[in-house]
Amino acid sequence: MSLTDAQEVVPAASAGDVLVRLEGVGRRYEVGGSEVVALAGVSLEVRAEELIVVLGPSGSGKTTLLNMIGALDSPTEGRVLVAGQDITDASRKELFEFRRHGVSFVFQTFNLFPALTALENAEFGADVAGRSDPTGVAVEMLERVGLGDRLRHFPHELSGGEQQRVGIARALASGNPILLADEPTGELDFVTGVQILELLHAQAHTGRAVLIVTHNREIARVADRVVELSSGRVVRIGPPEGGQVDIADLNW
Repeated sequence: MSLTDAQEVVPAASAGDVLVRLEGVGRRYEVGGSEVVALAGVSLEVRAEELIVVLGPSGSGKTTLLNMIGALDSPTEGRVLVAGQDITDASRKELFEFRRHGVSFVFQTFNLFPALTALENAEFGADVAGRSDPTGVAVEMLERVGLGDRLRHFPHELSGGEQQRVGIARALASGNPILLADEPTGELDFVTGVQILELLHAQAHTGRAVLIVTHNREIARVADRVVELSSGRVVRIGPPEGGQVDIADLNW
């Protein structure tokens, strides 16, 4: 069963449902007595079955934006509504529950537990989200990303691409409706990076919203919409410049 054709264990949302809404979101930090503006007045809606690429150079606010959506940071001003919840002023307990059931992360550096097997790493995602039969869910997700024969391998026994696929399986095992990927291809060669993009792209057709943060403009060509940031401000939201292309047409 292919990842594209597979039916999700937990339906995330209906196509067109707004899963993320940012209203005038800003984030300022005090650094050495000076104010640093990481985000300024960002407004954005992301819908189910949408693949969004957040594009910009280092320091543009990309990761800060992702952290706002994932409740890893809170805004200085504005409102953040994700998966039907206003998390702007949520308590620590509420944010903990939200992170368990609202969003899942795929990290550039994989962030796998080195002492756990691929199966145990993926099972962790299902277990934290309170899924029934976390082992069964983990096995299915690893098979879905092509690692059914690597269940008992530890991270150091896997290639970089395989480790990233374990990270994606862990995120999918949560069943959460929003998938956030921070430079998911940054540590990978082109061929493996394309494989990872294909996996993430497929998830945008299962009722999830997928947001990919990158500085790589080539990757933005496969997005439904591109959110381009510069110095913490949105400078463009729209379809890829030159039109959307198939992943097979990418080259970097």
